[in-house]
Amino acid sequence: MAITPHFMAGSPDQPGDDTSILTKTHTRTQRPPLYKVLILNDDYTPMEFVVHVLERFFGLDHAQAFQIMLTVHKKGLAVVGVFSHEVAETKVAQVMDFARRHQHPLQCTMEKEE
Repeated sequence: MAITPHFMAGSPDQPGDDTSILTKTHTRTQRPPLYKVLILNDDYTPMEFVVHVLERFFGLDHAQAFQIMLTVHKKGLAVVGVFSHEVAETKVAQVMDFARRHQHPLQCTMEKEE
């Protein structure tokens, strides 16, 4: 926080007194932390289902979704997107709920971005 002095020509208490100081406070707002949403690999969830999840909940086109699914398959996990805490939390819950309703063990998590 920085305080910048502003001089006034006079004040209500002493008109004409040029030594009065009006301070103005500048506050710098910090951006909220962001969170990575990750999809984890498992040996049971069909690749087509993962592609569908990525298209449906993350707005990816088929080619993008397919590429991320392959990354998950080969590397064990992939970052699907970076969001505010609330959005990331919602997306994780949506994916997990959708996977459970379709009886798949797909895991979706979030972690704070550094």
